[in-house]
Amino acid sequence: MDIKRIHDVEIDVSRGEDIRLPERVLVDLEDNITAEFNVNWDSVDENELLDKGTIEVEGKVEHKDYPKPFIEQRADPYLYKHTDGYYYFTGSYPLYDRVVLRRAKTIDELPQAEEKVIWWKHESGIMSEHIWAPEIHFIDGKWYVHVAAGDKDDVWAIRPYVLECDAENPLEGEWIEKGQINTEFQSFSLDATTFEHQGKRYLVWSQKVDNDTIANLYIAEMENPWTIKKQVLLSTPEYDWEVIGFDVNEGPAMIKNDKKIFIAFSASETDENYAMGLLHADIDSDLLDPNAWTKEKEPVLVSSDNTGEYGPGHNSFCVDEDGYELLVYHARPYKGFNTENPLYDHNRHARIQRLFWTKDGFPYFGEPGYQLDFSNHKAKAKITLR
Repeated sequence: MDIKRIHDVEIDVSRGEDIRLPERVLVDLEDNITAEFNVNWDSVDENELLDKGTIEVEGKVEHKDYPKPFIEQRADPYLYKHTDGYYYFTGSYPLYDRVVLRRAKTIDELPQAEEKVIWWKHESGIMSEHIWAPEIHFIDGKWYVHVAAGDKDDVWAIRPYVLECDAENPLEGEWIEKGQINTEFQSFSLDATTFEHQGKRYLVWSQKVDNDTIANLYIAEMENPWTIKKQVLLSTPEYDWEVIGFDVNEGPAMIKNDKKIFIAFSASETDENYAMGLLHADIDSDLLDPNAWTKEKEPVLVSSDNTGEYGPGHNSFCVDEDGYELLVYHARPYKGFNTENPLYDHNRHARIQRLFWTKDGFPYFGEPGYQLDFSNHKAKAKITLR
C-alpha cells in the first residue's frame, strides 16, 4: 500500500493564543482512500513565530504495525473490545478440544496475556469433537460464546452451540451450555456470528445443504442469543474463487457505517486458495430479504506472495485504542499445508491490520500483511500569526 500524500495543515493564531495543532492528519493511500492518522508534532518555537509571522512545523505520522503473526496457531480469531476497557481474544485451539479466552487492557498485551480454558469438550456424544471458531459476545448483561462442535460418533456432525456466563469477568465465571441453535435442518453447520442492528439481533452462519456438498450462508433474526426465528439463504458459492477445493461460504463477520451494512466471509478450501468476499446491503433495508444484499464479484482479500501470507480468512472486526477499525484474520506463512487435511495443519496464525475505507464508503482490506512506512514522509503544518 502506497503513501501518496499527507495533507498539509494550515492554522492561524492570534498573538498570545495557545497553538493547538491537530492530533490527526489526513493521508491519501490509494486513489480512492483517504484516512486519518495520529501525528506527533515537533515543538513549536513561539519566538520564531513572533519574529517571522509564519513558520512550518513537521510531525511524525504514527501507524501501528502489529507483530506478524500476532498470535500463533489461533485460527478463526475473534477480538472484542468491551465496555470494561478490556480486549477479549479467542480462536480455535489446535487440538480442537476446548474454548480458550484471554484479555488485556491493550491489544499489544494480548500475545503475552494468560490464556484460560473456559470450557472443555465432552468425553462423548455431542460437543465432543472439532470445537471450532468460538466467538465471544456480551448481550443483555451476560456473556455468550457461539461455537461449533462435532460428535465423537460422527466427528463431522458439526453444529452450532451456545455457552452462557453471567460473571463480570468471563475468564473467572462459570459457563453454562444453552444447547444447539435451532437451525431449520440438520447438517454440517458452523461459524455462527451474531450482531445487533436497528433494535434487532441477527445470526449469520454457514450450513451445508441437505446433500452435504455446498456450504451456504444463512441469516435469521433471533428470539434470544441461542434461538433463531425463520432462517433465510443469504449467499451461496457461485464465483470461481468461492469453489476451489470445496464450494464454501463461511466465517461471516459484520461491519457497518451510516449508509451500508457489510458481511465479510471466507470461501474455498483452507489452503492458499482460501479468500475473503464481501456482501453489502443498504443500512435501512430488510436484512432478511435476500434481494437486499449484493455480493462483490471479486474477492476482497487473497493470498500474497509479496508478504508471504496465504489463505487469509475467517476474520473479525474490532477497533484499536484510538478508535481506528481493525481487520483480524488468520493466514498461513506458506502455500499448501503440511498434513493430509489442511484443517490439521495448525499454522494458521492470528493476524491484525488496520482496515481502511474507500471514499464511496466500502471497507478496503488491501493486502494481507501490508506495511506502511512513514519514515520518509512527514506531516507539515504552516502556522501564521494573525
